[in-house]
Amino acid sequence: MARTSFYSLLSLTLAASLSAACSSEIDGKPKAQVEDVKKTEAKAETKTDAPAATARTLKLDKTGSSVQFVGAKLTGDHKGGFEEFEGEAKVVGDKIESLRVVVQTPSVTSDAADLTGHLKSPDFFDVEKFPTAVFSANEFVAKPGDNGATHELGGELELHGEKKAIRFPAKITVDASGAQGQAEFTINRKDFKIEYPGKPDDLIKDEVLLKLDLKFKAG
Repeated sequence: MARTSFYSLLSLTLAASLSAACSSEIDGKPKAQVEDVKKTEAKAETKTDAPAATARTLKLDKTGSSVQFVGAKLTGDHKGGFEEFEGEAKVVGDKIESLRVVVQTPSVTSDAADLTGHLKSPDFFDVEKFPTAVFSANEFVAKPGDNGATHELGGELELHGEKKAIRFPAKITVDASGAQGQAEFTINRKDFKIEYPGKPDDLIKDEVLLKLDLKFKAG
């Protein structure tokens, strides 16, 4: 009986350890809608007699912004981000009409020096071949959601040489000082042809969590 109890306890302990190891910051986060870019015909402009709202072009404030990500293996998460990026947003009245952010992929960092080097290689971002990643958005639909989201953004993400249409929830605010947006959502890295599997005994999850905190202000 004692031996049986010991093995039962050991099994429960191992099960609990494996369960803890499999938990990830990625779990439960909203998934971005990602699909091929569709060609659209230009629409003719419609005239209106209503007075136009004041348009402003705002520059991305890098010191107050961050572009981060979380990747996960079976044994745990790794956090990373990019140190060099720039962008701008067009605001009309109290609404954002468009934004564009360009990220320098060679500036990638992570929580482990050897991983940072590996992320720059052809297994992942292949920074020599694809030195930039570009996100642009021109759809901002008011859509309150979980975690304080106020809008659904629609645009395009060009990463690792692949351009995809993308939609995800975000919190957007605009005031006299500028505009800002925060978003956390997952993408499938294989949609962008980043297909390194990891080690046979420590595979890498396909989903990657993107964490954006972007602040724009008058230049």
